[in-house]
Formats: sequence, C-alpha cells, structure tokens
Amino acid sequence: MLEQETKHTQLGRPKDEGLAARRRTEILRHAIAHFARSGFANADLDAIAADVGCAKGTIYRYFENKEDLFHRAVQLVMEELLAATLAAPSDDPLEQLEHGIRSYLAYFDAHPKYVELLIQERAVFPSREKATYFEHKDANRGRWLSRFQEMMALGKLRQMPPERALDVIGDLLYGTIFTNYFAGRRKTLGQQVADVTDVLFHGLLTPEEASLRAQRRGNARTGENAGRSQQ
Repeated sequence: MLEQETKHTQLGRPKDEGLAARRRTEILRHAIAHFARSGFANADLDAIAADVGCAKGTIYRYFENKEDLFHRAVQLVMEELLAATLAAPSDDPLEQLEHGIRSYLAYFDAHPKYVELLIQERAVFPSREKATYFEHKDANRGRWLSRFQEMMALGKLRQMPPERALDVIGDLLYGTIFTNYFAGRRKTLGQQVADVTDVLFHGLLTPEEASLRAQRRGNARTGENAGRSQQ
C-alpha cells in the first residue's frame, strides 16, 4: 500500500514548468559575470558551471556551446534593459521619454561591466550582420517614433523628422555609457540624468539667440532661392 501511494505521489507530482527557465537564467547570470570579467576567449564553462553549482553537462542541456551561451547572455542584458526603459510610471509621452533616458543610464550605472559584452560581441564576432544591441534598438524603433510623432502633434516638441530626434538621442545615450565606462562618470547618476535631459529638452541657445539664428537661416534660404531664380 505504501509503495502504491509513493508511486502515485511521484507520478502525480506537478511539473515545475518554471524550473528550466529559472535554471537557464541562473546560468546566464553567472556567464555574464564570467564573460565581462575574463572575455569570451578566456571564459571557462567548467568555471561557470562551478559557480552555478551544476555539472558542465547541464550547461549543454540549455545552450549548444560557449558561443551560443555568450549570445544568449547578451540577449538577456538587452531584454532587461528594454524592460527597465518600458516600465514608465506615466502615460504622458514626454515623461515616458525622460523615464527611458533615466532608466537606460541607471541600468548601465548598476551594471557597468555589461558594456564589456557589447564590446566583445563586435570584436569577437565581426561577421554578425548586426549586433544584438542594434537588433533590439531597431526592433523598438517604431514604438519610439510614434511617441515622438505624438509629442509633436501635442505641441510638446517642435516639428522635425522624428527619425532625426530619435537618432540623436540614441547616439547620445550610447556614447554616454561608453564614456562612463572608459573615462569614469564624474557626476552622480542623478546629476548626469538631469544634465542630459536639461540640454535635450531646453537646448543650448537662449530663446533670443534661437530666434536670431532661425531668422538668419530664413534669410539665407531666401537669398539662395533668389539666386537660383536668376540663373
């Protein structure tokens, strides 16, 4: 009777569907640390397995090889970055933009070594058509473009091609994380976010100077058109 009950209990035990996902993520987190610290070439699967507390063969149950493990590690970094920037506390598109900038910088501030994985991917796998960072950036481009269009329609931003605004902000943030990593951030995270958003939202010029420059550009275009008409 006891044997039947034990057998029934074992057969009837519900399968933990999340166990594999949790173990896979655990392996990836240890792999990220190893790749960031040692580089792809020097990262050792035996050492990663030892940190995880599993056999090396367990890693191969989840990943084809070290290269696959590396690419999945970079993928996890980008998925978490996306999740952080998406979790905006407001429906206002301008506040969402500010939240996205703050969350982006905060993510790499909390995980500065993750920049190493972005560097390694381009250095070790130059034949990849597109780096994981830019795959994610392009995949989410449409969402941000629509928000810029919305802000322009609401009169929150001046009219310009939304692609132009998105490219400038994206390049600024991408360059900032590399500067922080290589040169060291000389300000607190809060100060850096405040500086970036202040220059982005308010610009460098006074309203008077901006008006004068716009007038000069308008006059220059008028002169150019007049010159063409005379030719």
